[in-house]
Amino acid sequence: MPHARFRFYGNLNDFLPAHRQRIEFPKLIKERGSIKDAIEALGVPHPEIDLILVNGESVGFDYLVETGDRISVYPQFAQLDIAAVSQVQPPPLAQARFVLDVHLGKLATYLRLLGFDALYRNDYDDEELAQISSQEQRVLLTQDRGLLKRSLVTYGYGVRSPHPDEQILEIVERFDLTDQITPFQRCPRCNGDLMRVAKTDIADQIPLYTRLYYDEFAQCQNCDQIYWKGAHYQRIRSLIDRVKSEFDENE
Repeated sequence: MPHARFRFYGNLNDFLPAHRQRIEFPKLIKERGSIKDAIEALGVPHPEIDLILVNGESVGFDYLVETGDRISVYPQFAQLDIAAVSQVQPPPLAQARFVLDVHLGKLATYLRLLGFDALYRNDYDDEELAQISSQEQRVLLTQDRGLLKRSLVTYGYGVRSPHPDEQILEIVERFDLTDQITPFQRCPRCNGDLMRVAKTDIADQIPLYTRLYYDEFAQCQNCDQIYWKGAHYQRIRSLIDRVKSEFDENE
């Protein structure tokens, strides 16, 4: 039977069944089709891929698979710039901005607490998410591999962990965000920008004891929520300390 042989590297194996992980395996070729379709039929979404080699040569997603091809598929290279070689790697984004699917609300909050632009609503449907990712050049974060396979999506990542405390570490590592953390910049409720505000300007909007014990305030320019260095501040500090300590230990 006509077939090509595939091997996937690194964390792309997360999308494969155990018997296909980290080995070369055959795939039946019934008719010539694009390598993108062949790879996604095996379960690996195209935004996760940075390099495809066919018989040792770099190819793009439109390459037509032929019988006998030996295909190697690679994820992002953390320490190696392959832009000059890869025909599938998209141009780098100027800054890390995200849009998250409806199941990742806690992760969206964590990203905002660390200062990252993270769009989230619990009523986005898949088409809206793909459109936002495409039109606004945002990284789509989801646990739905079918959503990542949509042709509109260029920048995307399949979140592996089911636990928000692990998800935030996963995203910081995957997108190398440690040095880009800028806390107290975004509203964790709505993603709006926070700006310093004088206590006298918002005195009638805050509780009496807050006015007595706190002097520094910030207000969301979108939803008008007011923040001070109380529980919100400690929550952010705890998150930052946890994230930084994790990566300091790994250096």
